[in-house]
Amino acid sequence: MLVIRLPRASLIMSWLLFTSWVGIFSVSAAEVDPQAVPKAIAAAAITTQPVPNPAAEARTAAQMQPYDEPIHGTDVKFKMLPIPGGKFTIGSPENEPGRKADEGPQQEVTIAPFWMGKCEVTWDEYELFAYSMDCTLQKANNIASNPNDQQADALARPTNPYTDMTFGMGKRGYPAISMTHYAARMYCIWLSIKTGRYYRLPTEAEWEYACRAGTTTAYSFGDDPAELDDYAWYVDNSEETYHKVGKKKPNPWGLHDMHGNVSEWCLDQYDADRYRQLTGPAAINPLLPTTKLYPHVSRGGAWTDDPVLLRSAARLASHPDWKDQDPQIPRSVWYHTDAQFSGFRVVRPLTEPTAEEKKALWNLGIDVEAVNAKVQYPCIGMPQKEEEE
Repeated sequence: MLVIRLPRASLIMSWLLFTSWVGIFSVSAAEVDPQAVPKAIAAAAITTQPVPNPAAEARTAAQMQPYDEPIHGTDVKFKMLPIPGGKFTIGSPENEPGRKADEGPQQEVTIAPFWMGKCEVTWDEYELFAYSMDCTLQKANNIASNPNDQQADALARPTNPYTDMTFGMGKRGYPAISMTHYAARMYCIWLSIKTGRYYRLPTEAEWEYACRAGTTTAYSFGDDPAELDDYAWYVDNSEETYHKVGKKKPNPWGLHDMHGNVSEWCLDQYDADRYRQLTGPAAINPLLPTTKLYPHVSRGGAWTDDPVLLRSAARLASHPDWKDQDPQIPRSVWYHTDAQFSGFRVVRPLTEPTAEEKKALWNLGIDVEAVNAKVQYPCIGMPQKEEEE
């Protein structure tokens, strides 16, 4: 992966301040249970009501259709596409050029229907959460908040970045990058609160199923990497930068940039031997729950990568080195400064989980660095207390 070297700096150590939608309290960092923060946030999120959107409503797979999801109080919206449920063979055959051992053994798995973002999450969408632009725009345009907004306002947001997180590569219409797995999941919680519809990261199996779109070849368009220029941004055509989403041909199910542009977070913990476990009930909607900070699964390859890493079965494991140039002390729970190749897209299952299932999925593998991280609640003007250096 291409790494952009950044200057080091020393920042002030902070204590963790936490609130839920039902109350406000503060504790010292040493006393914080890192599991407590997202549990309370998730509990708030599941009380929201869906924002009316007839196209987004479906009770059966046959009723699923594409829909646009606008974000209240802004002019930002994104498109979701229906992905039919079914079975597919995860992983790659032993004779596939570039295959790695972690892509096997191949197993047949079953996937339930879901919607998936047509494109990767862009800065237009992500900065509404990360930089609290949703609050700013609503206040500037004198737009009244709805009950969902009021709950989202109490959600923790990323701390202010110490540099331009686009690294000069572009913002409007470009994929959001360099967020941690934790930050991507927190965005999904925020989005679920704002819309009243349940969004999350795709599981690794869902991601590969959607990427393949019914194909069994190395790429969704076939086996010949010479055709990549039509479908993907990668090291040979990216000119050392990411590109606006949706500018290359989509896969057979209408999804853009599943190969290249930015690598995409999946919900799962990475395990090189994971596929050996996918038998019997474990092969139905498989998910490897997160139990530690690293590694997590990222898929699809990026603008920095050779063609072999853009294959449908190629897997990438996150690493602490992705924060290597982070100057903050402690290193941020929100940013992967050395992962300018990393982004994500969202999914929404047809069958919405129960309240308890939502909390369980949202709380998987809480980043324990949150114990020492500064947490912001900018929409409600929460104070922040700092310790001396």
